[in-house]
Amino acid sequence: MAGRIRDEDIALVRERTSITEVISDTVTLKSAGAGNLKGLCPFHDEKSPSFNVSPARNVWYCFGCGAGGDAIKFLMDAEHLSFVEAVERLAARVGLQLRYLEDDRPAPRGNRPQQGQRQRLVAAHAAAVEFYTAQLTTAGARTAREFLAERGFDRAAAERYGCGFAPEGWDPLTRHLRQHGFSHDELVTAGLSRPARSGSLIDRFRRRLLWPIRDLTGDVIGFGARKLFADDDGPKYLNTPETPIYKKSHVLYGIDQAKREIAKQGRVVVVEGYTDVMACHLAGVPTAVATCGTAFGGDHIGVLRRLLLDTDAVAGEIIFTFDGDAAGQKAALRAFEDDQRFVGRTFIAVSPDNMDPCDLRLAKGDLAVRDLVARREPLVDFALRHVISRYDLDTVDGRVEAMRRAAPLVAKLKDQEKRPEYVRKLAGDLGMEIEPVQRAVLAAASGRPVDGPARPARTVPSVDSPQSMVEREALKLALQEPVLAGPMFDAVEASDYRHPVHVVVRTAIAAVGGVGAATGGAVWVEAVRDACEDLAAQALVGELAVEPLRIDGEPDPRYVSITMAQLQWGSVTARIRELKSRIQRINPVNNKDDYFATFGELLSLEQHARALREQAAGGL
Repeated sequence: MAGRIRDEDIALVRERTSITEVISDTVTLKSAGAGNLKGLCPFHDEKSPSFNVSPARNVWYCFGCGAGGDAIKFLMDAEHLSFVEAVERLAARVGLQLRYLEDDRPAPRGNRPQQGQRQRLVAAHAAAVEFYTAQLTTAGARTAREFLAERGFDRAAAERYGCGFAPEGWDPLTRHLRQHGFSHDELVTAGLSRPARSGSLIDRFRRRLLWPIRDLTGDVIGFGARKLFADDDGPKYLNTPETPIYKKSHVLYGIDQAKREIAKQGRVVVVEGYTDVMACHLAGVPTAVATCGTAFGGDHIGVLRRLLLDTDAVAGEIIFTFDGDAAGQKAALRAFEDDQRFVGRTFIAVSPDNMDPCDLRLAKGDLAVRDLVARREPLVDFALRHVISRYDLDTVDGRVEAMRRAAPLVAKLKDQEKRPEYVRKLAGDLGMEIEPVQRAVLAAASGRPVDGPARPARTVPSVDSPQSMVEREALKLALQEPVLAGPMFDAVEASDYRHPVHVVVRTAIAAVGGVGAATGGAVWVEAVRDACEDLAAQALVGELAVEPLRIDGEPDPRYVSITMAQLQWGSVTARIRELKSRIQRINPVNNKDDYFATFGELLSLEQHARALREQAAGGL
C-alpha cells in the first residue's frame, strides 16, 4: 500500500493552485483593495464580510473566527477532507500526477496508490453516471425518454443535465462497479447499492429516471430518481441516502451550473424540482436551483448567502417559486420564516395558472417562465395578504384581529426604513387609520403584546382573556400529551374555541386525524404545524409545544377533564349571553315560534352550563 505523497509534489500543488479559483467555488469574493479579496466566511455565520483572501500570497484568513491557511487547508475545512484527499483533489484540478512514497521509496509501477474515502466515493458516482447515461439510450429506457420528451426536454437537454436510467434487474450497476474495482463497502457507503436479505448487494435504484446531483465543485455526490412505472411500489421520488459526501440539508440541485450566474446577477431562483431547474435554465433563467428531497432550510440559506454575498452592505435577491395550490402557498409561508435569515430582498413568484416552471414552459413557452420571475412579488406582501384574508374586514372585530396578526410580520422586516411604508399599506388594506396600526407594529417590534401596555418580557406569552387562557391550555395538552388528552380533547369541536388563531390550530389537529390517533413527539407537532394554513397559527404551534402547562406536577385525566369543561363553559356562557340578548329583541307576539325556540335553547344551554361548572370546579 502506498505511503505519503512526495513533498515536492505537494509543493507543486500549492504553487500551481489558484486559491482565488478554489475559494470562489464556495464564496463570492469582492475586491478589498491592495489586491486582496473578501467575502462571507463559510465557517461561521456573519453579516459583514471578514473572510479575506490574498491571491499574491495564496492564503486566506478570517478576522471573525480566526481560521486561515492555504488552498489545501480551505478544502480540508470546507469539504471535510483529510490532508491527502485535499491534495489529491487539487492535483486533479491542475492536472498534476502525484507520486507516493513507501518506506521512502517510489511505489511500484502498476500498484495504484490508495485514495481517500471521499475521492473513492466520488469516483464511484462518476462511474455510475457513465453507466446510467448509457442506459438511457437502450430499448428498456423508452419510458424514461418519453417522460423527458413530454416535458419538453430533448436529447441535448438530457445530456446537459446527465439524465440517466436505472435498468431492470437487481444488480446491473453493482456488478458493473465491482468489475471496475469498487468494493462492497464502498458501494454501500456511497448509497449506490444496498444489502439484500441473501447478503449479496443489489442496486438502490431500479427502473427509474435519474438525475445526478452535484456539489458546488461539480462532483457527483448522489442521485435523484423518479418513478416511471405503475407497478413500482416505491415513492414518486427516491434520493440517495445520507452518506459521507451527500448531506441533503446542504445540497441544492443545479447549483454547479447556476453558481456563477447567481454571483454575477446577485439573484437566485428557488424552485421545487429537477425538471423545474432544467426548464428555468433552458428558458433563460440560469440562476434556478432546487432542494433534493427535503424542505428549504438553514444550511441551504448559508450556501446561497455566500454566493450572493448577502450582507448588510450588499443585498441579493432570493425568489421562491411555488405552485399556486394550497401546498405551494404553505411552502411559501414557511419560506417567509426563513426570510429573516437573508439580508437581501426576498420575493415569491406564483403562476396564476397554478403551474410549476416546467409545465409553464411546456404550455406557454420560454418567455412565460421569464415573465413569471419578472412578476415576482415581495414575500412580505404575500404573507400579509394571506394573513389578512382569513378575517372579515367588514367588521370591527375582523379588522382589529387582522391588524393584531399582521403587525408582527411588519415588525420583523429587516430593513427598518421600509416599516413606515408597510404600516401605511397595512392600514390601507385594513381600512383603518394609520395610528393604531403604527402602535401595533411598534408594540410587536418591542416584544410587547400587540393589544396591551408595555410589560416585562416573560417566557409564557400574555393571553387576551380567561377563555383564551384555557383554550391555550387545551391546545398544549393536545400537542404535549396527546395520549392523555385523547378522546376528551377530540370531543370538543373547533366551534367551542373563540380565538381565531386557536380555531385554526384546532382545525389543523382535526385535519391530521385528531389527538386520539396521535402518539406525540416531534413528528406529531410538525404534522399539526404543517396542517395550519395561517402563519400566526404555525408560530403558535411551536410555542405551545414547549410552553409549560399551568399545573404543578404531571397532568392526569382529571386535569384534562377540568380543562375541557372550562373551555366549553366559556363557549356555552358566551352563547347564553347571545341568546338572552336575542330574546330581548324578539317580539313574542309576532314571532312566537322563534321566541320559544330560542327560549328552549337557552334553558338547555343553562342546564349544560351548570353541569360544566360542576365538572370544572377544581379550577386552573
